[in-house]
Amino acid sequence: MDVDQFELERWFAEYEHDADVMLAESGVRSLHADRFDTDPGGLGYVIPTKGAADVRRAIADDHGVTAEQVVCTVGAQEANFLAFQSILSPGDHAVVVTPTYQSLHDVPDSICEVTRVPLDRPEAQGTDGGADWRLDVDAVADAVRPDTELVVLNNPNNPTGRKHDWEAVRALYDVAADADAFLLCDEVYRLLADDPLPSVASLGEHAISTASLSKVYGLAGLRFGWLVGPPDVVDAAERWKDYTTISPSAFGQHVARQVLDGQGHSLRQEALDHVRQNHEITAAWARGHGLEWPDPVGCNVFLRVPDGFAGSREFCRTVVEDAGVVLAPGDCFSAGGESYDDRFRLGFGLPTDELRDGLQRVDGVL
Repeated sequence: MDVDQFELERWFAEYEHDADVMLAESGVRSLHADRFDTDPGGLGYVIPTKGAADVRRAIADDHGVTAEQVVCTVGAQEANFLAFQSILSPGDHAVVVTPTYQSLHDVPDSICEVTRVPLDRPEAQGTDGGADWRLDVDAVADAVRPDTELVVLNNPNNPTGRKHDWEAVRALYDVAADADAFLLCDEVYRLLADDPLPSVASLGEHAISTASLSKVYGLAGLRFGWLVGPPDVVDAAERWKDYTTISPSAFGQHVARQVLDGQGHSLRQEALDHVRQNHEITAAWARGHGLEWPDPVGCNVFLRVPDGFAGSREFCRTVVEDAGVVLAPGDCFSAGGESYDDRFRLGFGLPTDELRDGLQRVDGVL
């Protein structure tokens, strides 16, 4: 494998540790460990290595599948990696909808040829309203070839916050199935929608869903995720997992069991209430600076770089160096000749007092 530098993670590595406010965090504020029983007992490997049966059953119930179609992973990052390694080989072809989290196109690109299909940009439609970042199913269908093995979507989308409707997702699944390919949907933000869509994995034998407890529940440090898909993909992912992390962590699974079996509903509602409040605060701030607000789902928004800056890197570097606030440059999401250097990602899932402080600091820069 030969992968490109992960631009967003390298940006964070440069600035995150010395900054005062992390306005680029992409999930809901972190929960404290004292919310859970943190004694998992013995710290051996999880047996079976794809996750305990009751944990997989709880995940399967939410996805409308059986427990045999679930493998537990160390975060969604590993779940996606295992899917790519299990499905793609040199000589294959993949289609990835962008902009998106860099690993969703760069890991496939390290294995085979990848065609990136961009979402419809707001300026192409002359609007910054509800049609922002629309998924063009026909464009994806046009990119599919006889050697296409995988179509990749992230819904709701990171970095734009766009939630693609169920009709478009079903149509995309049909495109993949007609080509005898798989549709993989990274669904880490699915449950941050007030009215979440069904999981893509419920659509049929050509569907794969990946997710984790990181973004919705504020448990990024738990590093617990999963892959849900047809049995042959799950079996291949489990074989690959023997070469990565072998099993999910005992501690991660112990806390995950508490979320999935008992506290999940109340924790999710708590997160939704928190994000809803921060959404309104951030929307008012953006509009106050003349920045169009696309009404995102989740806790990320992809805003235009304010006037007076050459691009996203210059703007975000000025903000972090002058105000101690980390934002995510849109250039970190540029791919396949499509540039997003006129945008920056702002995450508003952090504690509300920190959000207000960060926005006020950016006010001083602007």
